[in-house]
Amino acid sequence: MYKSSNRSFPVYDSLRQAIIEQALKPGVKLPEDSIGEAFGVSRTIVRNALVRLDAEGLVEIQPNRGASVAEPTIEEAYDIFDMRQCLEREVMQRLGRLDPRPVVKTLKAHLAEESKALGNDVARSIRLAGEFHILLAELTGSRVLATYVNEIVSRCSLIMARFAQVHSAECGVQEHAEIIDAISDGDADRAIARMHHHLHGVQDRALLKPESDRSENVADILSRYRPKVAKT
Repeated sequence: MYKSSNRSFPVYDSLRQAIIEQALKPGVKLPEDSIGEAFGVSRTIVRNALVRLDAEGLVEIQPNRGASVAEPTIEEAYDIFDMRQCLEREVMQRLGRLDPRPVVKTLKAHLAEESKALGNDVARSIRLAGEFHILLAELTGSRVLATYVNEIVSRCSLIMARFAQVHSAECGVQEHAEIIDAISDGDADRAIARMHHHLHGVQDRALLKPESDRSENVADILSRYRPKVAKT
């Protein structure tokens, strides 16, 4: 969904993944020169990627202060979760009108990947948990709905990175399984109820915690996400 031949897109993809997987924490500065050196591209290409991430609410760009990973407030966090409840309720309603068999087959394959990552790869587990919800939206066939869910799930990852006391991947996998079971049974009302319960659980786990350690160099973090990008 996010791939392009434009050279700014691999930089965008890698920065976005690092933010979603919480390798780049809220508030971390994103200097264009350091990122450019890490990816072997010009500052113009980096700036284009940062502007797109800013538009999606994942990065904040301030005049004379540069870019940093966005820091949602607690008020914004509650508002985002409220909007997410509305969007994902619509997802459940639309899936309830479809043949559940291909939907369930696809979801179970994804759940198997979530289970495999559980306890073995925290970053991958975080990303897969969000992608489960994006996949649900994509399976409705509505590109508009999928786009909105994608953005709000990404912003929830920021909220969890800033406020969550712990990433409860095990809870998420079990709750995702319950949602799939409801869809498999063709019980739209139960699917909606399980999703509502799941999202409240995610929100309840978003508790304030001490400031995270931001001492690791941004270039060192991004070296783990660097794709092969041609120099400019």
